[in-house]
Amino acid sequence: WKEIKFSTASYTDSSDDETSPRDKQQKNSKGSSDFCVKNIKQAEFGRREIEIAEQEMPALMALRKRAQGEKPLAGAKIVGCTHITAQTAVLMETLGALGAQCRWAACNIYSTLNEVAAALAESGFPVFAWKGESEDDFWWCIDRCVNVEGWQPNMILDDGGDLTHWIYKKYPNMFKKIKGIVEESVTGVHRLYQLSKAGKLCVPAMNVNDSVTKQKFDNLYCCRESILDGLKRTTDMMFGGKQVVVCGYGEVGKGCCAALKAMGSIVYVTEIDPICALQACMDGFRLVKLNEVIRQVDIVITCTGNKNVVTREHLDRMKNSCIVCNMGHSNTEIDVASLRTPELTWERVRSQVDHVIWPDGKRIVLLAEGRLLNLSCSTVPTFVLSITATTQALALIELYNAPEGRYKQDVYLLPKKMDEYVASLHLPTFDAHLTELTDEQAKYLGLNKNGPFKPNYYRCLAPTPPLKTGKPG
Repeated sequence: WKEIKFSTASYTDSSDDETSPRDKQQKNSKGSSDFCVKNIKQAEFGRREIEIAEQEMPALMALRKRAQGEKPLAGAKIVGCTHITAQTAVLMETLGALGAQCRWAACNIYSTLNEVAAALAESGFPVFAWKGESEDDFWWCIDRCVNVEGWQPNMILDDGGDLTHWIYKKYPNMFKKIKGIVEESVTGVHRLYQLSKAGKLCVPAMNVNDSVTKQKFDNLYCCRESILDGLKRTTDMMFGGKQVVVCGYGEVGKGCCAALKAMGSIVYVTEIDPICALQACMDGFRLVKLNEVIRQVDIVITCTGNKNVVTREHLDRMKNSCIVCNMGHSNTEIDVASLRTPELTWERVRSQVDHVIWPDGKRIVLLAEGRLLNLSCSTVPTFVLSITATTQALALIELYNAPEGRYKQDVYLLPKKMDEYVASLHLPTFDAHLTELTDEQAKYLGLNKNGPFKPNYYRCLAPTPPLKTGKPG
């Protein structure tokens, strides 16, 4: 195994160039060096990937057409920290078409597609990201996005909360000019609520993660399709008959379980919430505690957004060749730090795949060092990301254009009207035809004929403090 070189999800990762991008002097064709990517010469290949993604992102392309007449983000200076993929590139270029200036870093050290980062840098976007960053590189890239002479961000688009955290830690005065934060993930939203509860959230924030379009589509359908892809590309494993435990039965866990069950795997679920637990039982899954099955399962998948879900004690009890991976945003779910001890041997098998070997010869297969499996080890379906990216764009437009006083220093859900608008923009792809209510039917249901069709509290996960829902702009 050690002698064979395998390519990874990104076409360009087989490059032998080990020089850190931070040590390179690169310029794009316009002479700008305000970026840091693996290799600017890969821009042409990255551009083709972006063009392919555009075909599967109809709503963003529709927003661009509208932007030819109006620029709802004119004057917006957006600093972003998300996965840098072809789909994100379509979002960034859409934000640019809507009038915004953008600077961008990656929210995950493994998920950047180098050729896409190069294409964005060639197009004039200040992008600071490459696949395989160190922890120090990660924070350096975020700092290069934020700490720029003569450029002050007035909007934040975050995925995981690291960018927001960095600005609070290093440049708190910047929040005086920031109009709002749009946050994408469970982890980042949790951090925002912590700030809000402590009275430290000094700008309005939009919780995109709990919007219907994110929960029902990205978290569920994206994970249903990408979990198998990530596992296949890294391990070439057979799913039929394998015993799998999925920790967490939220939308991500539901997607993972559905895919594995369809492939013939025997799936167990762990859950703390009795409602999600009952859903798992009704869907035909055995609800267990992790300790009850840890010795027998072939795969362990975490989907909770929590910390230390899989501990060193669990890892010690796993069977030989058990595959361990995480589908939650943060890398805190598996206690990887506990494995970095002298008695255990680490062997790199291929990119994002490590064998951790115990003194008796037992080994586990750890994927992406406990970081997000699908975006670290494979790709994700573009169409589903179109739904999330459009939601992010509308949340930015809403917060940026909101009149003074509409949003307080708190966390808000996207208005349901916008959720429904995002969904409607994607229906033409399927040649789908919506039924319209008659006046009589609308009156009977007490609804406006044009929506919203769901109450503001629909799908509200009601964390503490209670969610506030934004007013339609």
